[in-house]
Amino acid sequence: MKHLWHNCHAATMKGGKYSIIEDAVLVTYAGRIEWIGPREELPSIPYDVEVDLEGAWLTPGLVDCHTHLVFGGDRSREFEQRLEGVSYAEIAAQGGGIASTVRATREASEDELLESATRRARQLLRDGVTTLEVKSGYGLDLASERKMLRVARRLGETLPITVRATCLAAHALPPEYTGRADDYITHICDEMLPALADEGLVDAVDAFCEHLAFSPEQVERVFKVAKGLGLPVKLHAEQLSSLHGSSLAARYQALSADHLEYMTEDDAIAMAAAGTVAVLLPGAFYLLRETQLPPIEALRKHGVAMAVSTDLNPGTSPALSLRMMLNMACTSFRLTPEEALAGATLHAARALGLVESHGSLEVGKVADFIAWDIQRPAELAYWLGGDLPKRVIRHGQEIDCG
Repeated sequence: MKHLWHNCHAATMKGGKYSIIEDAVLVTYAGRIEWIGPREELPSIPYDVEVDLEGAWLTPGLVDCHTHLVFGGDRSREFEQRLEGVSYAEIAAQGGGIASTVRATREASEDELLESATRRARQLLRDGVTTLEVKSGYGLDLASERKMLRVARRLGETLPITVRATCLAAHALPPEYTGRADDYITHICDEMLPALADEGLVDAVDAFCEHLAFSPEQVERVFKVAKGLGLPVKLHAEQLSSLHGSSLAARYQALSADHLEYMTEDDAIAMAAAGTVAVLLPGAFYLLRETQLPPIEALRKHGVAMAVSTDLNPGTSPALSLRMMLNMACTSFRLTPEEALAGATLHAARALGLVESHGSLEVGKVADFIAWDIQRPAELAYWLGGDLPKRVIRHGQEIDCG
């Protein structure tokens, strides 16, 4: 049925700006936006259902473009230990850190992972997220990576949310490959990626390029295989040191390079030329008490699109609110509320390869939008926590976020 939505204002985010339409009207049909504009310009369009939005502000559905949402266990005890002065190295020596998440994820059944991931995904959905990415990377063997990616697919089938699945097998070195990083990369390239891609479980390929993970040369091997399989690439880069991973990502026309605290202006120039999105992750910055800020001015200067995401994961960003990340991006990274909202809509969609269909309120795009009970769009980055009153519309149908 064709719906006409009225008595609202719209921050369409077209072009990465608020692009406000006062007294807006949307017409949706078959899950898409058929018309949007001021009421006074509404053409004669027959419709089946009229919906009064009671003065709400509309934005595109939020897009969480970097999450590690599927995992076993949690690491709240490590959070306590770090606050008590125990070092990360000591925690790792005790079997903690990412190794503990890998063990818990390998031991959990697919249904157990789906149950815990569903709880977290529902929290994001209630926060206004209608599209998200889920990375693997806590399995680190073929069976466990497959299990994680299957859960990601099932989340998209069982919840009213669009899910993109990213293979992050090159996240860390599994214990059975200790001291043999090149052999593990060979395993990823020769066995894991081809098998998972053939099973239709992968939408993109990611890697962690860092001194405590994988070198640029090792990452490039993964990228070459991904490209040969027709899969776009992404990269965790420059979080802890400058290895110019973001420039490497740009050379492979990566959808995004993420974290980026230690990137250089030359990296920003390379990303701008490639159209690679900079994904900012203020949750991890906050929890790790980092002091090295991403070079926001260089990104602005060279016109690099900046996305904002939760980086939801059990170790460094147990973040269940993308709206909270908007505030943190403004307060910690000095983004404007407009830039932050663009980062969680249009630019986040671009970071997932979905910008042609998601991320802004434009004719022909998917009818995913939120009707917020607020006075102005900046409130989305202003309020700290809480559950802002809202109505969530996905594919042109209002959904229950409970």
